[in-house]
Amino acid sequence: MSKLTAGNASPLGAQVQKGGVNFTLFSAHAERVELCLFDKEGNEQRLDLPGRSGDIWHGFLPGAKAGQRYGYRVHGPWEPARGDRFNPAKLLLDPCAQRVDGETHDSPLFHSGYDMPDPHDNAALGLRSVVVHDVYDWEEDAPPQIPWGNTVIYEAHVKGLSQLHAELPPEIRGTYKALGHPLMIEWFSQLGITALELLPVAHFASEPRLQRLGLTNYWGYNPLALFALDPRYASNPQQARHEFRDAVKALHRAGIEVILDIVLNHSAESDLDGPTFSLRGIDNRSYYWIREDGDYHNWTGCGNTLNLSNAAVVEYAHACLRYWVDTFHVDGFRFDLASVMGRTPEFSQQAPLFAAIKNDPLLRSVKLIAEPWDIGPGGYQVGNYPAPFAEWNDHFRDATRRFWLEGSLSLGEFAGRFAASSDVFKRDGRPPSASVNLVTAHDGFTLRDCVSFDHKHNEANGEDNRDGTSNNHSANHGHEGLGGSLEVAERRRASMHALLTTLLLAQGTPMLLAGDEQGHSQHGNNNAYCQDNALTWLDWQQMDSGLVAFTAALIHLRQRIPALTRDAWWEEGDGNVVWLNDEGRPLTAQAWQTGVHRLQILLSDSVLITFNATAEMAEMALPAGEWCAIPPFAGEDNPVVVSVWHGPAHGVCVFHRS
Repeated sequence: MSKLTAGNASPLGAQVQKGGVNFTLFSAHAERVELCLFDKEGNEQRLDLPGRSGDIWHGFLPGAKAGQRYGYRVHGPWEPARGDRFNPAKLLLDPCAQRVDGETHDSPLFHSGYDMPDPHDNAALGLRSVVVHDVYDWEEDAPPQIPWGNTVIYEAHVKGLSQLHAELPPEIRGTYKALGHPLMIEWFSQLGITALELLPVAHFASEPRLQRLGLTNYWGYNPLALFALDPRYASNPQQARHEFRDAVKALHRAGIEVILDIVLNHSAESDLDGPTFSLRGIDNRSYYWIREDGDYHNWTGCGNTLNLSNAAVVEYAHACLRYWVDTFHVDGFRFDLASVMGRTPEFSQQAPLFAAIKNDPLLRSVKLIAEPWDIGPGGYQVGNYPAPFAEWNDHFRDATRRFWLEGSLSLGEFAGRFAASSDVFKRDGRPPSASVNLVTAHDGFTLRDCVSFDHKHNEANGEDNRDGTSNNHSANHGHEGLGGSLEVAERRRASMHALLTTLLLAQGTPMLLAGDEQGHSQHGNNNAYCQDNALTWLDWQQMDSGLVAFTAALIHLRQRIPALTRDAWWEEGDGNVVWLNDEGRPLTAQAWQTGVHRLQILLSDSVLITFNATAEMAEMALPAGEWCAIPPFAGEDNPVVVSVWHGPAHGVCVFHRS
């Protein structure tokens, strides 16, 4: 192998160029950086990176090709109280590695040391970065660019979505390939969703604690290499990148966008007891928020917090987002614990990463969705993100559950949440779609469990049921668990119908959790992040076909209601919405606060939604006109014109003008 030449300081990572590979690594506080090359037998060759431009170390390796395994050993001070934890005994992954070979292990060899650097070499554990260079024919692929007003998001896990789908070829179940299979495309299209939001697909690791318990990280919110597509979801790991691109291309042809859940708030290195894989050994006090005593600010609950106010870390995150759009044609991102993105350390709408995204034509053209909180001081920031971000709206989630399952919400607050929470989001020119409405998500109860359990049942997670929230606003309808009488089953079905109708016909952007339309249960586990098994995988053979049809009908109906698709705030008298009581008359000011939980909502003067959230049967007079119940609330073949709705307890019905 030839000796390294100085090469170029950009782009970040390892890039195949004419005649070889250029390597770059950021480290502001290193004193020396060694590029470590590995042959097929695992033999290591160490070469000092000869170039340094500012804080970028770089070198060009003539003759190197795609497939070259490599890592770094970074030399510098060991001063833990200051935040410096350099230890060249530890082989480190390239933060910008586009592929990672090997597995993470619960091994003391990954620990860099406490008061003194650990002298034991960890290269034998076999974790390697890999140089990537591939060409893919995107043909005529183009982003669907679904308007926000027409967007319906379907949140899914790559493996859990199709692992138990008996009609798919066995070798592709639970893989990227399944996402683009005609059977799945047909499913998405019939359901009517417009965007598939995937839980993290960047290469992640299982926490050492889980490994000791014989469990694995299932959700993927523990990132090891943010630029590397995780090969574990590929039918052929060597072809993972092409399989994922094939799926994106097939989904785009069907008019379905692909949104990635991405974790820019922490890394798999955890706290000071955690392993050293990459960032800690490369430049600990640049990459992480460090306390005065040298420990980490744990504003994520995961042991560490990325410092996205540091210019180099901002560039790293910015480059990562561009990479996924450029290389894999994804249509947007959902940002986990996104308040970290705005920390300076206080949250700021002018934070540097927000500015970098807003000023980037490529990124500001895709969908950006924030989980608008972290667990640090001032971390709850719902409604405070700058355009063009949309946000998960937990006000909608909690209010909808409280209205239907607890009866503990006024009509006024319910209507406010139904109208895209204008008190929260109607500011700075943001549209109603900025409110991403959800009733359930991967984190928490499924829809079926919301109506079947009063309490969480997380014993399988190995934490004595201490993990997961106890504030679920759920109701078991008289029986804890999935069993119960026919009456209990009927009440639960009515509640699920009510929750789905509220979600899918409210103003804002609806997000449906995959499996909710099928009646999927996790048996009361509301924190199934470590359950990679039949508890979380969708059981397609047991799906509730009636609930599927109900959900699909609501989604397709939504697309025919201008009051929802225009993505404009409702104003009094604009014809988009009229709020009525059970006599078909406008609600009085007093009724908003003290009235019984019965309500009629007239949208676009053509679709009427009737809600009875009380425990009694209710007779509700419909407003003037001739009204027919819309399937699946009434038979398609025999529509009946009515003027009165005999509403069952905790029930809904939707009508259209005949």
